[in-house]
Amino acid sequence: MTHPTRTSHNRSSHSRTRASRQPAARRQNDFALPESSTPPLPPATSFADLEMPAALLSTLTRQGVTEPFPIQASTLPDALNGRDVLGRGRTGSGKTLAFGLAMLARSTGRRAEPRRPLALVLVPTRELAQQVTDALAPYAKSVGLRSATVVGGVSISRQATALKQGAEILVATPGRLADLINRGACRLDHVRITVLDEADQMADMGFLPQVTALLDQVAPDGQRMLFSATLDRNVDRLVRRFLTDPVTHSVDPSAGAVTTMEHHLLQVTEADKHDTTAHIAARDGRVIMFVDMKHAADRLARKLLTGGVRAAALHGGKSQPQRNRTLEQFRAGDVTVLVATNVAARGIHIDGLDLVVNVDPPNDHKDYLHRGGRTARAGESGTVVTLVLPSQRREMDRMMATAGITPQSTRVRSGDAELGRITGARTPSGIPVVLPAPAAAGPRNSRPAPGRRRAKNRRSPRVAVTHSAGS
Repeated sequence: MTHPTRTSHNRSSHSRTRASRQPAARRQNDFALPESSTPPLPPATSFADLEMPAALLSTLTRQGVTEPFPIQASTLPDALNGRDVLGRGRTGSGKTLAFGLAMLARSTGRRAEPRRPLALVLVPTRELAQQVTDALAPYAKSVGLRSATVVGGVSISRQATALKQGAEILVATPGRLADLINRGACRLDHVRITVLDEADQMADMGFLPQVTALLDQVAPDGQRMLFSATLDRNVDRLVRRFLTDPVTHSVDPSAGAVTTMEHHLLQVTEADKHDTTAHIAARDGRVIMFVDMKHAADRLARKLLTGGVRAAALHGGKSQPQRNRTLEQFRAGDVTVLVATNVAARGIHIDGLDLVVNVDPPNDHKDYLHRGGRTARAGESGTVVTLVLPSQRREMDRMMATAGITPQSTRVRSGDAELGRITGARTPSGIPVVLPAPAAAGPRNSRPAPGRRRAKNRRSPRVAVTHSAGS
Protein backbone atom coordinates (compact mmCIF):
# COMPACT_ATOMS: atom_id res chain seq x y z
CA MET A 1 0.00 0.00 0.00
CA THR A 2 1.37 3.39 -0.98
CA HIS A 3 1.20 6.04 1.69
CA PRO A 4 1.69 9.78 1.58
CA THR A 5 5.09 10.88 2.75
CA ARG A 6 5.22 11.02 6.52
CA THR A 7 5.87 14.41 8.00
CA SER A 8 7.15 15.61 11.32
CA HIS A 9 4.69 15.30 14.19
CA ASN A 10 6.29 18.07 16.19
CA ARG A 11 3.79 20.87 15.66
CA SER A 12 6.01 23.87 16.29
CA SER A 13 8.93 22.76 14.12
CA HIS A 14 6.53 21.47 11.48
CA SER A 15 4.78 24.84 11.28
CA ARG A 16 8.06 26.70 10.91
CA THR A 17 9.14 24.40 8.07
CA ARG A 18 5.87 24.86 6.20
CA ALA A 19 5.93 28.61 6.66
CA SER A 20 9.40 28.90 5.19
CA ARG A 21 8.31 27.07 2.04
CA GLN A 22 5.03 28.80 1.33
CA PRO A 23 4.33 32.32 0.10
CA ALA A 24 3.10 34.97 2.50
CA ALA A 25 -0.32 35.05 0.80
CA ARG A 26 -0.89 31.45 1.72
CA ARG A 27 0.19 31.87 5.32
CA GLN A 28 -2.08 34.86 5.83
CA ASN A 29 -5.16 32.71 5.15
CA ASP A 30 -4.46 30.42 8.10
CA PHE A 31 -5.03 31.55 11.67
CA ALA A 32 -2.43 31.29 14.40
CA LEU A 33 -2.75 27.72 15.68
CA PRO A 34 -3.63 27.51 19.37
CA GLU A 35 -0.86 26.77 21.81
CA SER A 36 -1.56 23.65 23.87
CA SER A 37 -0.59 23.51 27.52
CA THR A 38 -0.36 19.71 27.30
CA PRO A 39 2.11 18.23 24.79
CA PRO A 40 0.78 15.78 22.18
CA LEU A 41 1.32 12.07 22.56
CA PRO A 42 3.89 10.44 20.24
CA PRO A 43 2.52 9.27 16.89
CA ALA A 44 1.58 5.62 16.51
CA THR A 45 3.75 3.42 14.33
CA SER A 46 1.00 0.83 13.86
CA PHE A 47 -2.64 0.32 14.74
CA ALA A 48 -1.58 -2.42 17.15
CA ASP A 49 0.16 0.25 19.25
CA LEU A 50 -3.18 1.88 19.97
CA GLU A 51 -5.58 1.02 22.77
CA MET A 52 -8.56 0.02 20.64
CA PRO A 53 -11.04 -2.85 20.97
CA ALA A 54 -9.76 -6.08 19.45
CA ALA A 55 -12.79 -6.13 17.14
CA LEU A 56 -11.71 -2.84 15.56
CA LEU A 57 -8.17 -4.10 15.04
CA SER A 58 -9.36 -7.30 13.42
CA THR A 59 -11.75 -5.36 11.18
CA LEU A 60 -8.89 -3.13 10.03
CA THR A 61 -7.03 -6.27 9.01
CA ARG A 62 -10.05 -7.69 7.17
CA GLN A 63 -10.50 -4.39 5.34
CA GLY A 64 -6.87 -4.50 4.18
CA VAL A 65 -5.84 -1.50 6.30
CA THR A 66 -2.34 -2.49 7.31
CA GLU A 67 -0.77 0.66 8.73
CA PRO A 68 -1.96 4.15 9.60
CA PHE A 69 -1.67 7.11 7.27
CA PRO A 70 0.16 10.13 8.76
CA ILE A 71 -3.00 11.97 9.89
CA GLN A 72 -4.18 8.78 11.62
CA ALA A 73 -0.80 8.07 13.22
CA SER A 74 -0.64 11.65 14.50
CA THR A 75 -4.14 12.18 15.84
CA LEU A 76 -5.33 8.78 17.06
CA PRO A 77 -3.22 8.58 20.24
CA ASP A 78 -4.56 11.93 21.49
CA ALA A 79 -8.11 11.34 20.20
CA LEU A 80 -8.29 7.93 21.90
CA ASN A 81 -7.11 9.62 25.08
CA GLY A 82 -10.11 11.97 24.95
CA ARG A 83 -8.23 15.13 23.95
CA ASP A 84 -9.84 17.82 21.83
CA VAL A 85 -8.15 17.61 18.43
CA LEU A 86 -7.61 20.04 15.58
CA GLY A 87 -6.45 18.04 12.56
CA ARG A 88 -5.37 19.36 9.19
CA GLY A 89 -4.82 16.95 6.31
CA ARG A 90 -5.52 17.24 2.63
CA THR A 91 -8.54 15.55 1.10
CA GLY A 92 -7.94 11.84 0.69
CA SER A 93 -5.38 11.73 3.50
CA GLY A 94 -7.41 9.44 5.77
CA LYS A 95 -9.25 11.86 8.05
CA THR A 96 -12.43 9.73 8.26
CA LEU A 97 -10.70 6.84 10.00
CA ALA A 98 -8.60 9.29 12.02
CA PHE A 99 -11.65 10.57 13.87
CA GLY A 100 -13.90 7.57 13.23
CA LEU A 101 -11.77 4.93 14.94
CA ALA A 102 -11.33 7.10 18.02
CA MET A 103 -15.04 7.86 18.16
CA LEU A 104 -16.01 4.19 17.83
CA ALA A 105 -13.41 2.96 20.30
CA ARG A 106 -14.51 5.47 22.94
CA SER A 107 -18.20 4.65 22.36
CA THR A 108 -17.83 0.86 22.49
CA GLY A 109 -19.86 -0.73 25.26
CA ARG A 110 -22.26 2.19 25.61
CA ARG A 111 -25.92 2.14 24.57
CA ALA A 112 -27.91 5.13 23.39
CA GLU A 113 -31.37 5.94 24.66
CA PRO A 114 -34.07 6.58 22.05
CA ARG A 115 -33.52 9.90 20.26
CA ARG A 116 -30.30 10.60 22.21
CA PRO A 117 -27.13 9.69 20.27
CA LEU A 118 -23.78 9.45 22.01
CA ALA A 119 -21.48 10.70 19.23
CA LEU A 120 -22.10 13.20 16.46
CA VAL A 121 -20.33 13.85 13.15
CA LEU A 122 -21.38 17.07 11.42
CA VAL A 123 -20.63 17.37 7.70
CA PRO A 124 -21.52 20.00 5.08
CA THR A 125 -22.97 17.81 2.30
CA ARG A 126 -25.26 14.82 1.86
CA GLU A 127 -22.62 12.99 -0.16
CA LEU A 128 -20.01 13.38 2.55
CA ALA A 129 -22.48 12.19 5.17
CA GLN A 130 -23.07 9.00 3.24
CA GLN A 131 -19.38 8.47 2.58
CA VAL A 132 -18.55 8.82 6.28
CA THR A 133 -21.36 6.40 7.17
CA ASP A 134 -20.22 3.85 4.59
CA ALA A 135 -16.55 4.12 5.53
CA LEU A 136 -17.26 3.53 9.22
CA ALA A 137 -20.03 0.92 8.80
CA PRO A 138 -17.91 -2.27 9.06
CA TYR A 139 -16.07 -0.91 12.10
CA ALA A 140 -19.25 0.19 13.87
CA LYS A 141 -20.82 -3.20 13.22
CA SER A 142 -17.80 -5.02 14.63
CA VAL A 143 -18.22 -3.34 18.04
CA GLY A 144 -22.02 -3.43 18.07
CA LEU A 145 -22.65 0.28 17.59
CA ARG A 146 -25.72 1.49 15.70
CA SER A 147 -25.55 4.48 13.37
CA ALA A 148 -28.05 6.82 11.77
CA THR A 149 -27.53 9.28 8.92
CA VAL A 150 -29.71 12.37 8.67
CA VAL A 151 -29.52 14.60 5.60
CA GLY A 152 -31.92 16.69 3.58
CA GLY A 153 -33.62 15.46 0.44
CA VAL A 154 -34.82 12.15 1.88
CA SER A 155 -37.60 11.06 4.23
CA ILE A 156 -37.38 12.88 7.54
CA SER A 157 -39.89 10.48 9.10
CA ARG A 158 -37.63 7.50 8.43
CA GLN A 159 -34.72 9.35 9.96
CA ALA A 160 -36.82 10.17 13.02
CA THR A 161 -37.73 6.48 13.28
CA ALA A 162 -34.06 5.46 13.16
CA LEU A 163 -33.28 7.87 15.99
CA LYS A 164 -36.25 6.69 18.03
CA GLN A 165 -35.01 3.11 17.78
CA GLY A 166 -31.64 4.23 19.13
CA ALA A 167 -28.34 5.08 17.46
CA GLU A 168 -25.04 5.55 19.21
CA ILE A 169 -23.42 7.29 16.20
CA LEU A 170 -25.16 10.10 14.32
CA VAL A 171 -23.80 11.49 11.03
CA ALA A 172 -25.68 14.62 10.00
CA THR A 173 -25.86 17.76 7.96
CA PRO A 174 -26.68 20.76 10.16
CA GLY A 175 -29.96 21.82 8.56
CA ARG A 176 -31.69 18.44 8.72
CA LEU A 177 -30.42 17.79 12.25
CA ALA A 178 -31.84 21.13 13.37
CA ASP A 179 -35.19 20.16 11.82
CA LEU A 180 -35.24 16.88 13.73
CA ILE A 181 -34.37 18.62 16.99
CA ASN A 182 -37.17 21.12 16.45
CA ARG A 183 -39.59 18.22 15.93
CA GLY A 184 -38.49 16.66 19.22
CA ALA A 185 -37.06 13.66 17.33
CA CYS A 186 -33.50 14.17 18.58
CA ARG A 187 -31.67 15.55 21.61
CA LEU A 188 -27.93 16.17 21.80
CA ASP A 189 -27.42 16.40 25.56
CA HIS A 190 -25.94 12.86 25.71
CA VAL A 191 -23.44 13.52 22.91
CA ARG A 192 -19.98 13.33 24.45
CA ILE A 193 -17.95 13.10 21.23
CA THR A 194 -18.51 15.69 18.49
CA VAL A 195 -16.68 15.83 15.17
CA LEU A 196 -16.73 18.56 12.55
CA ASP A 197 -15.55 17.14 9.24
CA GLU A 198 -14.57 19.69 6.57
CA ALA A 199 -14.50 22.22 9.38
CA ASP A 200 -13.46 25.05 7.09
CA GLN A 201 -16.72 24.86 5.15
CA MET A 202 -18.71 24.28 8.33
CA ALA A 203 -17.27 27.55 9.63
CA ASP A 204 -18.35 29.56 6.58
CA MET A 205 -21.01 32.11 7.37
CA GLY A 206 -23.78 30.13 5.71
CA PHE A 207 -23.27 27.23 8.13
CA LEU A 208 -21.77 28.92 11.17
CA PRO A 209 -24.99 29.95 12.99
CA GLN A 210 -26.46 26.45 12.68
CA VAL A 211 -23.20 24.76 13.67
CA THR A 212 -22.71 26.90 16.77
CA ALA A 213 -26.34 26.37 17.80
CA LEU A 214 -25.85 22.60 17.58
CA LEU A 215 -22.51 22.62 19.42
CA ASP A 216 -24.17 24.57 22.22
CA GLN A 217 -26.49 21.59 22.76
CA VAL A 218 -23.95 18.78 23.16
CA ALA A 219 -22.52 17.80 26.55
CA PRO A 220 -20.34 20.76 27.56
CA ASP A 221 -17.55 18.61 28.99
CA GLY A 222 -17.39 16.27 25.98
CA GLN A 223 -14.67 15.76 23.40
CA ARG A 224 -14.60 17.90 20.24
CA MET A 225 -12.57 17.16 17.10
CA LEU A 226 -12.28 19.44 14.07
CA PHE A 227 -10.78 18.09 10.84
CA SER A 228 -10.16 20.04 7.66
CA ALA A 229 -7.86 20.44 4.69
CA THR A 230 -7.48 24.17 5.37
CA LEU A 231 -7.60 26.17 8.57
CA ASP A 232 -8.74 29.71 8.03
CA ARG A 233 -9.88 32.45 10.36
CA ASN A 234 -13.51 31.26 10.47
CA VAL A 235 -12.38 27.92 11.91
CA ASP A 236 -10.56 29.89 14.58
CA ARG A 237 -13.92 31.13 15.89
CA LEU A 238 -15.08 27.55 16.49
CA VAL A 239 -11.76 26.48 17.97
CA ARG A 240 -11.64 29.29 20.52
CA ARG A 241 -15.28 28.89 21.56
CA PHE A 242 -15.71 25.12 21.69
CA LEU A 243 -12.32 23.37 22.05
CA THR A 244 -10.48 23.04 25.35
CA ASP A 245 -6.68 22.90 25.27
CA PRO A 246 -6.77 21.28 21.80
CA VAL A 247 -3.83 19.41 20.40
CA THR A 248 -3.04 20.37 16.81
CA HIS A 249 -1.76 17.95 14.18
CA SER A 250 -0.99 19.32 10.73
CA VAL A 251 -0.20 16.78 8.03
CA ASP A 252 -0.13 17.37 4.24
CA PRO A 253 -1.89 20.74 4.64
CA SER A 254 -2.14 21.61 0.96
CA ALA A 255 -2.94 19.90 -2.31
CA GLY A 256 -0.02 21.92 -3.61
CA ALA A 257 2.29 19.76 -1.51
CA VAL A 258 1.12 16.54 -3.14
CA THR A 259 3.89 15.41 -5.44
CA THR A 260 1.62 12.97 -7.29
CA MET A 261 -0.71 15.77 -8.41
CA GLU A 262 -0.04 17.93 -11.49
CA HIS A 263 -1.62 21.38 -11.84
CA HIS A 264 -2.24 22.98 -15.25
CA LEU A 265 -3.70 26.33 -16.28
CA LEU A 266 -4.86 25.96 -19.88
CA GLN A 267 -5.18 29.35 -21.58
CA VAL A 268 -8.17 29.20 -23.94
CA THR A 269 -10.24 31.65 -25.97
CA GLU A 270 -13.95 32.25 -25.41
CA ALA A 271 -14.70 31.00 -28.94
CA ASP A 272 -12.85 27.71 -28.45
CA LYS A 273 -13.64 26.98 -24.79
CA HIS A 274 -16.58 24.66 -25.45
CA ASP A 275 -14.74 22.65 -28.11
CA THR A 276 -11.73 22.31 -25.82
CA THR A 277 -14.02 21.10 -23.04
CA ALA A 278 -15.71 18.58 -25.35
CA HIS A 279 -12.36 17.19 -26.54
CA ILE A 280 -11.20 16.70 -22.95
CA ALA A 281 -14.53 15.06 -22.07
CA ALA A 282 -14.10 12.57 -24.93
CA ARG A 283 -10.91 11.17 -23.40
CA ASP A 284 -10.52 7.51 -22.58
CA GLY A 285 -11.27 7.54 -18.87
CA ARG A 286 -13.47 9.25 -16.35
CA VAL A 287 -13.28 12.93 -15.45
CA ILE A 288 -15.07 15.33 -13.13
CA MET A 289 -15.75 18.73 -14.70
CA PHE A 290 -16.63 21.56 -12.32
CA VAL A 291 -18.84 24.51 -13.29
CA ASP A 292 -20.27 27.35 -11.22
CA MET A 293 -24.02 27.08 -11.70
CA LYS A 294 -26.66 24.34 -11.72
CA HIS A 295 -28.05 25.39 -15.10
CA ALA A 296 -24.51 25.45 -16.53
CA ALA A 297 -23.99 21.85 -15.37
CA ASP A 298 -27.22 20.71 -17.03
CA ARG A 299 -26.45 22.62 -20.22
CA LEU A 300 -22.90 21.26 -20.55
CA ALA A 301 -24.05 17.69 -19.86
CA ARG A 302 -26.69 17.99 -22.61
CA LYS A 303 -24.16 19.35 -25.10
CA LEU A 304 -21.69 16.58 -24.32
CA LEU A 305 -24.38 13.91 -24.74
CA THR A 306 -25.28 15.41 -28.12
CA GLY A 307 -21.61 15.24 -29.11
CA GLY A 308 -21.25 11.57 -28.18
CA VAL A 309 -19.91 11.76 -24.61
CA ARG A 310 -21.61 9.86 -21.77
CA ALA A 311 -22.07 12.77 -19.38
CA ALA A 312 -24.39 13.51 -16.47
CA ALA A 313 -24.92 16.51 -14.22
CA LEU A 314 -24.69 16.54 -10.43
CA HIS A 315 -25.85 19.52 -8.40
CA GLY A 316 -28.03 20.58 -5.49
CA GLY A 317 -31.10 20.93 -7.70
CA LYS A 318 -31.27 17.16 -8.18
CA SER A 319 -33.15 14.97 -5.72
CA GLN A 320 -31.01 12.83 -3.45
CA PRO A 321 -32.01 9.56 -5.18
CA GLN A 322 -31.05 11.11 -8.53
CA ARG A 323 -27.71 12.23 -7.11
CA ASN A 324 -27.06 8.77 -5.69
CA ARG A 325 -27.91 7.12 -9.01
CA THR A 326 -25.74 9.51 -11.02
CA LEU A 327 -22.78 8.84 -8.75
CA GLU A 328 -23.32 5.09 -9.09
CA GLN A 329 -23.36 5.42 -12.89
CA PHE A 330 -20.11 7.38 -12.72
CA ARG A 331 -18.49 4.88 -10.38
CA ALA A 332 -19.49 1.99 -12.64
CA GLY A 333 -18.27 3.73 -15.81
CA ASP A 334 -21.72 3.99 -17.40
CA VAL A 335 -21.15 7.74 -17.17
CA THR A 336 -17.62 8.88 -17.98
CA VAL A 337 -18.01 12.63 -17.39
CA LEU A 338 -19.52 14.00 -14.20
CA VAL A 339 -20.41 17.68 -14.69
CA ALA A 340 -20.76 19.07 -11.22
CA THR A 341 -21.08 22.15 -9.09
CA ASN A 342 -19.21 22.39 -5.80
CA VAL A 343 -21.61 19.86 -4.30
CA ALA A 344 -19.13 17.26 -5.59
CA ALA A 345 -16.03 19.07 -4.33
CA ARG A 346 -16.24 17.46 -0.90
CA GLY A 347 -17.21 14.01 0.26
CA ILE A 348 -17.02 12.09 -3.00
CA HIS A 349 -14.42 9.40 -3.41
CA ILE A 350 -14.06 7.60 -6.74
CA ASP A 351 -11.26 5.06 -7.04
CA GLY A 352 -8.81 5.63 -9.88
CA LEU A 353 -10.01 9.11 -10.87
CA ASP A 354 -6.97 10.73 -12.50
CA LEU A 355 -8.35 14.00 -13.93
CA VAL A 356 -10.33 16.95 -12.57
CA VAL A 357 -11.20 19.88 -14.86
CA ASN A 358 -12.28 23.31 -13.70
CA VAL A 359 -14.36 24.45 -16.68
CA ASP A 360 -15.26 27.47 -14.60
CA PRO A 361 -12.46 28.58 -12.26
CA PRO A 362 -13.29 28.15 -8.56
CA ASN A 363 -14.22 31.10 -6.38
CA ASP A 364 -11.21 30.84 -4.07
CA HIS A 365 -8.21 28.72 -3.21
CA LYS A 366 -10.17 26.56 -0.76
CA ASP A 367 -12.61 25.54 -3.48
CA TYR A 368 -9.66 24.83 -5.78
CA LEU A 369 -7.99 22.56 -3.23
CA HIS A 370 -11.18 20.63 -2.53
CA ARG A 371 -12.10 20.24 -6.19
CA GLY A 372 -8.59 19.04 -6.96
CA GLY A 373 -8.72 16.71 -3.98
CA ARG A 374 -11.08 14.40 -5.90
CA THR A 375 -7.94 13.07 -7.64
CA ALA A 376 -4.51 11.99 -6.37
CA ARG A 377 -6.12 10.48 -3.28
CA ALA A 378 -4.33 8.14 -0.88
CA GLY A 379 -1.04 8.24 -2.77
CA GLU A 380 -2.46 7.85 -6.29
CA SER A 381 -1.50 10.25 -9.09
CA GLY A 382 -3.76 12.76 -10.79
CA THR A 383 -4.02 15.96 -12.79
CA VAL A 384 -6.00 19.13 -12.11
CA VAL A 385 -6.71 21.32 -15.14
CA THR A 386 -8.29 24.79 -15.11
CA LEU A 387 -9.54 26.43 -18.31
CA VAL A 388 -8.62 30.11 -18.15
CA LEU A 389 -9.97 32.89 -20.35
CA PRO A 390 -7.81 35.99 -20.94
CA SER A 391 -9.90 38.01 -18.47
CA GLN A 392 -9.39 35.38 -15.75
CA ARG A 393 -5.60 35.01 -15.89
CA ARG A 394 -4.64 37.56 -13.26
CA GLU A 395 -7.15 36.25 -10.71
CA MET A 396 -6.08 32.64 -11.29
CA ASP A 397 -2.43 33.56 -10.79
CA ARG A 398 -3.33 35.13 -7.44
CA MET A 399 -5.38 32.09 -6.46
CA MET A 400 -2.55 29.69 -7.24
CA ALA A 401 -0.13 31.77 -5.18
CA THR A 402 -2.56 31.76 -2.25
CA ALA A 403 -2.93 27.97 -2.54
CA GLY A 404 0.84 27.51 -2.54
CA ILE A 405 0.79 25.96 -6.01
CA THR A 406 3.06 26.59 -9.00
CA PRO A 407 1.06 25.33 -12.01
CA GLN A 408 2.16 24.76 -15.58
CA SER A 409 0.56 27.32 -17.89
CA THR A 410 -0.08 26.42 -21.55
CA ARG A 411 -1.96 27.99 -24.46
CA VAL A 412 -4.14 25.35 -26.09
CA ARG A 413 -6.84 24.88 -28.69
CA SER A 414 -9.15 21.95 -29.33
CA GLY A 415 -7.27 19.33 -31.32
CA ASP A 416 -3.81 20.43 -30.12
CA ALA A 417 -1.32 17.67 -29.45
CA GLU A 418 -0.37 19.38 -26.20
CA LEU A 419 -3.98 19.31 -25.03
CA GLY A 420 -4.02 15.60 -25.75
CA ARG A 421 -0.77 15.05 -23.87
CA ILE A 422 -1.97 16.83 -20.73
CA THR A 423 -5.54 15.56 -20.58
CA GLY A 424 -5.88 12.66 -23.03
CA ALA A 425 -8.27 14.80 -25.12
CA ARG A 426 -9.75 13.28 -28.28
CA THR A 427 -12.19 14.39 -30.93
CA PRO A 428 -15.77 13.50 -29.86
CA SER A 429 -17.61 10.99 -32.04
CA GLY A 430 -20.50 13.35 -32.75
CA ILE A 431 -22.96 10.47 -32.39
CA PRO A 432 -25.57 11.49 -29.80
CA VAL A 433 -25.78 9.42 -26.63
CA VAL A 434 -28.96 8.76 -24.64
CA LEU A 435 -28.54 7.66 -21.05
CA PRO A 436 -31.31 6.10 -18.96
CA ALA A 437 -32.73 8.66 -16.56
CA PRO A 438 -31.51 8.25 -12.97
CA ALA A 439 -34.02 6.02 -11.22
CA ALA A 440 -36.03 7.58 -8.42
CA ALA A 441 -34.82 4.96 -5.99
CA GLY A 442 -35.68 5.19 -2.32
CA PRO A 443 -33.15 6.68 0.08
CA ARG A 444 -30.58 4.57 1.79
CA ASN A 445 -31.15 4.22 5.50
CA SER A 446 -29.35 2.38 8.23
CA ARG A 447 -32.42 0.16 8.67
CA PRO A 448 -35.77 -0.36 6.91
CA ALA A 449 -38.85 1.41 8.19
CA PRO A 450 -40.87 -0.63 10.71
CA GLY A 451 -43.04 -3.29 9.13
CA ARG A 452 -41.15 -3.22 5.84
CA ARG A 453 -38.46 -5.57 4.64
CA ARG A 454 -36.04 -4.51 1.97
CA ALA A 455 -36.36 -6.64 -1.15
CA LYS A 456 -33.21 -8.61 -1.91
CA ASN A 457 -33.10 -7.49 -5.53
CA ARG A 458 -33.55 -3.76 -4.78
CA ARG A 459 -30.33 -2.31 -3.46
CA SER A 460 -30.05 1.44 -3.25
CA PRO A 461 -27.23 3.00 -5.25
CA ARG A 462 -23.87 3.30 -3.54
CA VAL A 463 -21.15 5.84 -3.85
CA ALA A 464 -17.75 4.27 -4.32
CA VAL A 465 -16.12 3.75 -0.94
CA THR A 466 -12.51 2.84 -0.31
CA HIS A 467 -11.80 0.47 2.55
CA SER A 468 -8.21 1.54 2.94
CA ALA A 469 -6.66 3.78 5.54
CA GLY A 470 -7.38 6.60 3.14
CA SER A 471 -11.10 6.53 3.89
